[in-house]
Amino acid sequence: MSDLCIGMISGTSVDGIDVALVEIDGHAQNAKIRTVGFETVAYPDEVRAELLGLYDDQQDAVARLCSLNVVVGQCFADAALAMCERHGVDPATLHVIGSHGQTVWHQPAHDPALPLSTPSTLQIGEPSMIAAATGAPVVADFRVADMAVGGQGAPLAPYLDWTALGDAERNRCVQNIGGIGNVTWVPAGGDRDAVIAFDTGPGNILIDALVTLLTDGVETFDRDGAYAARGEVDETSIQDWMRDPYLQQPPPKTTGREYYGMPQARQWIAERGLPEGSLTSGEDAIRQLAFDLLATATAWTAETIADAYRRCLPAMPDDVLVNGGGARNPVLMRMLADRLGNITVRPTDVAGIDADAKEAIAFALMAHDTLAGLPTNIPCATGATRAVPLGKVVRIPAGQERGVVR
Repeated sequence: MSDLCIGMISGTSVDGIDVALVEIDGHAQNAKIRTVGFETVAYPDEVRAELLGLYDDQQDAVARLCSLNVVVGQCFADAALAMCERHGVDPATLHVIGSHGQTVWHQPAHDPALPLSTPSTLQIGEPSMIAAATGAPVVADFRVADMAVGGQGAPLAPYLDWTALGDAERNRCVQNIGGIGNVTWVPAGGDRDAVIAFDTGPGNILIDALVTLLTDGVETFDRDGAYAARGEVDETSIQDWMRDPYLQQPPPKTTGREYYGMPQARQWIAERGLPEGSLTSGEDAIRQLAFDLLATATAWTAETIADAYRRCLPAMPDDVLVNGGGARNPVLMRMLADRLGNITVRPTDVAGIDADAKEAIAFALMAHDTLAGLPTNIPCATGATRAVPLGKVVRIPAGQERGVVR
């Protein structure tokens, strides 16, 4: 009998909650996974604005985070309930819900500016809200167990990459291009101890930030790479940006919105004398400068990935499978293929894992295997001293009236 599970995550782009309903039969590399349903549920506008606003305005940040933890938890609960209703599933019969939540801060190393700082990470989206609303067991807060045994708490997707996307004869890279880019090197034959994974650097985060600023918030991402396709790439800027200290670090390494984000995008715009809203200004010369900046940012994103492979992998891969929003940007996919030479670059769809749903599927599998007591981190990817089950288990049986009365 297969187990019906839900996996959920909202990534660093903060564009909504990815929800995957999956059937899982077996565990780890013996698991057979079938996707029953998937969708991305947008945050209410005011919730997304508050999440993004925390990075620009930290006044009353502790009080705001306290409330957001519950508000985001209810958003996740509502997304799980909607998925169950759509597919005629009683949520209380789910084997497990795996909820990554929403990362609001990720600090993989000590910050000298903060004397008490230590490697740490914070995801919000209170799992008790999800458990109370659904009646299903919830596994959440995955990253901290890895950090407790010396890891960086990321990347975690390599568990699914190792179990489901390796190849018996080919060395393969599985590249996530969400807000942040991360890669998993799965060697031919799938030796768990030889897997390598780390954050390559920015994914869509700076492209999204530029589009948001250059359209005055009318648009939040470059749909199909249409803006970048109209620009000219400035290779001099790319070489300058490649001096970024994060890109020079060896793995294991992780990063996030606290490093890449709006401040950098604003700096690039200011350096070029572009006013915010340039893409809606109607002035052809200004618009072309904006197109050129987006083309260059997209090409730089591709170069950070290709350069990470050259610097940090034991050999270049035989092929690359891509998931996340970047897999749906044909301009970024073409630029990545160009910068990798003759290596085939395709979405994970070709291997039976929906490129949009993959991250959510990963947390469904990790929750499923954690309940079975199996280790679900990849120590050689995160830097942990040992493999451990990830996540905290929350059980609150739902009442006759599901949800929380407010």
